[in-house]
Amino acid sequence: MQKNTYETPLNSRYASREMQYIFSPDFKFRTWRKLWIALAESERELGLNISAEQIAELREHADEINYEVAAEREKLVRHDVMSHVYAYGELCPKAKPIIHLGATSCYVGDNTDVITMTEGLKLIQKKLVNLMDKLSKFAIEYKDMPCLGFTHYQPAQPTTVGKRSTLWLQDILMDYNQVTYQIENMRLLGSKGTTGTQASFMELFDGDHEKIKQLDQKIAEKMGFASCFPVSGQTYSRKLDYQVLSCLSGVAQSASKFSSDIRLLQHMKEIEEPFEKNQIGSSAMAYKRNPMRSERIASLSRYVICDALNPALTASAQWFERTLDDSANKRISVAEAFLATDAVLELYINVVSGLVVYPKMIEKRLLSELPFMATENIMMEAVKRGGDRQDLHERIRVHSMEAGKVVKVEGGNNDLLSRIAAEPAFGMTLSELESVMDPKNFVGRAPQQTEEFVNDFIKPIVEENKDLLGLDVEINV
Repeated sequence: MQKNTYETPLNSRYASREMQYIFSPDFKFRTWRKLWIALAESERELGLNISAEQIAELREHADEINYEVAAEREKLVRHDVMSHVYAYGELCPKAKPIIHLGATSCYVGDNTDVITMTEGLKLIQKKLVNLMDKLSKFAIEYKDMPCLGFTHYQPAQPTTVGKRSTLWLQDILMDYNQVTYQIENMRLLGSKGTTGTQASFMELFDGDHEKIKQLDQKIAEKMGFASCFPVSGQTYSRKLDYQVLSCLSGVAQSASKFSSDIRLLQHMKEIEEPFEKNQIGSSAMAYKRNPMRSERIASLSRYVICDALNPALTASAQWFERTLDDSANKRISVAEAFLATDAVLELYINVVSGLVVYPKMIEKRLLSELPFMATENIMMEAVKRGGDRQDLHERIRVHSMEAGKVVKVEGGNNDLLSRIAAEPAFGMTLSELESVMDPKNFVGRAPQQTEEFVNDFIKPIVEENKDLLGLDVEINV
């Protein structure tokens, strides 16, 4: 790494090598050459005067990218596509006359962007599957462990540790479905010409409309796509970039919610993210275990969510058949959204793989609040034993206020059960009251919901994509 020039942290610190390669110059220019071969092959199959020998020459030198020649040529002509056409032609003298035949720059530029985003989405999809696999195992492991639930971050009815994790998991499932839908609906630009009318191909194919329509379909199939956009200007609609980054924003939203929950749970000492043996939490406070991975998830997710606004603005600002105010923006915003989302998922998988659960702390916090939540059950039992509901309700209200004062004002333990046991109107001993207090009596269908959700919705996807499992993630710093 050069020390005197800016280096994006997305490369040096965060994103995986796989995602970095997808957005690398090497992937881009190799794809350009694949597109030029697909174009030449399709044109030959549809009757243009292109020889098998020329196609073979193009294939022979497809991966032999002479960057120096292209760079030198670009200094002269100030055009990246024509510089690479020239460089490819230097390696393929026989095929040189037919490289890029009938096409405009967006043929390689836009089609490559679609291919690149599709490959990026496939890697995101793979990581979502691995994340669902790990998170679902955590959910099942802790499906029966009661914990205090929160609404408004105030104590509420109990749930279970596993059930709470299904809320994270369901968000990821929604993201997986959206990413999968987007992959299945990606379309190439094809070869549409300078304003999308395919006028140059009308000339090449002597006005044969059917052959020109077949040209697009052949190119799409050769590049692994179902079809091309039916109509376009010079470029594909920039709404596609917005749709793709919306998927990434969705992943970031889900990950950020998860990271916030983990940070709150770590504050409460109930669940912690992984903390390595030699990891330093604070330069000043040696005892600290800061949730830096979850904080990084939140930080990078925020960037992705904001970044998704870029293609929205770009799509809304295009003029007629094309303007070039998209180019500089999209080559930064799209690539960095993918790199940042990739980093977020790497962190998410890492955190889920090493979550540390503290059952005693979870139980302690739940039991400190449970007497308040158990009052309705206690009141119903006392009514069964002959008590007056209205009278019991008032007595519980008064005792609850007093017990709350002991906890919040005096810093003491919740003594509500002792207060109720001392009331003859309830007719219940302390041991009887404590038997009502089993936390499992208050979690409703949380264990069953967890198991049903994982079995019915997550396992089929994981099983269908089992060839994607086994992903190793590594946190660089």
